[in-house]
Amino acid sequence: MELLSNSLRPTKLEDIIGQEHLIGPNKVLSNMVRNNKIFSFILYGKPGTGKTSIANAIVNELNRPHRFLNATINNKKDFDIVIEEAKMAGEMILIMDEIHRLNKDKQDLLLPYIENGLIILIGLTTSNPYHKINPAIRSRVQIFEVHDLTSKDIVKGLKKACEHLEDIQIDQESLEYIAQISSGDFRSAINTLEVCYYSTSEDKKVDINLIKSINSKPVFFHDKNEDGHYDVLSAFQKSIRGSDVDASLHYLARLLEAGDLDSIYRRMSVIAYEDIGLANPSIGPKVMAAIHAAELVGLPEAVIPLGTVITEMALSPKSNSAYLAINAALNDIRSGNTGNVPNHIKTSSTTYKYPHDYKNDWVFQEYLPENLKGKKYYQAKNNKYEANINKLYNEMKGGH
Repeated sequence: MELLSNSLRPTKLEDIIGQEHLIGPNKVLSNMVRNNKIFSFILYGKPGTGKTSIANAIVNELNRPHRFLNATINNKKDFDIVIEEAKMAGEMILIMDEIHRLNKDKQDLLLPYIENGLIILIGLTTSNPYHKINPAIRSRVQIFEVHDLTSKDIVKGLKKACEHLEDIQIDQESLEYIAQISSGDFRSAINTLEVCYYSTSEDKKVDINLIKSINSKPVFFHDKNEDGHYDVLSAFQKSIRGSDVDASLHYLARLLEAGDLDSIYRRMSVIAYEDIGLANPSIGPKVMAAIHAAELVGLPEAVIPLGTVITEMALSPKSNSAYLAINAALNDIRSGNTGNVPNHIKTSSTTYKYPHDYKNDWVFQEYLPENLKGKKYYQAKNNKYEANINKLYNEMKGGH
């Protein structure tokens, strides 16, 4: 018997749940289909958010020749076959799962055909393509993020699924519970619903007690107002910023239990530079090393490098001076407070003073535009590292 998730596979973009930023009136993917013109692009997002469904709906609506390959499973011969089929058809849409795992040989094989339009690539990945995709591929495609599904989105999809399950009895509360324990993964929610349905007695009644007996995952990550996900991330950052190591580890554990590694990585990277910054400049590379180690070993071992670096982040001295400084500079730019680059530091200048020709590799000259002369964006905070570099800076400036 066909799996429920397969029978629910959308055949049109309008059947996709969520992703209103890409699909709907005057949205980019819908307009591409309406104009009967498709370009190479990559969809990235968490499992179960609809990447494969979107790709299938697009090729179904366009009714163009297409093939589906997996960058890990399919070998070079499979890629050769697709290219030959594309040459015969004049064009081929290639849907490629796990595109972040595409090796160099396969990339070199595909690149010229993507460039000349013979192959139109739709890449699918759960990894951030700005980190994981080879720049040669990335420069030839558009990149669209597929957003996490809300509980409301998933409940809507579950109600559609119930139309395919004969005589199922399930109330709104039970549907919402399934949505909550799915943590934004619609495929997981559908699988839970289907298992529950076939685990019922003759009355086909699915309730929360039955769901809990099948899936005992605790519900703590999302709340009824859809703020839970962001509240946990907010609490995670604020606990580290507030130097509460125990609370930091608590919220890290909640995010880990939900399997939300991407959100952890992004938030850690922001905290390292926004909240710790120049008080401990070594923390940025340490965070990246911990993320790399976590990616390398995967869960459950990923908790070890992540727990270690989060402990150090919480215990580290804090400074947001650099964060405040760049925002102050951006505010000037956005408000039109810019001015002309001083003549002596323009490319063609003959009056520029080369600092390395002077004592201590420093010489006084004005770098800011005339109307911003004397402007101070950076204000040092009271920590050991900034005190040292600020002291050196003031000594260099001397009387200026």
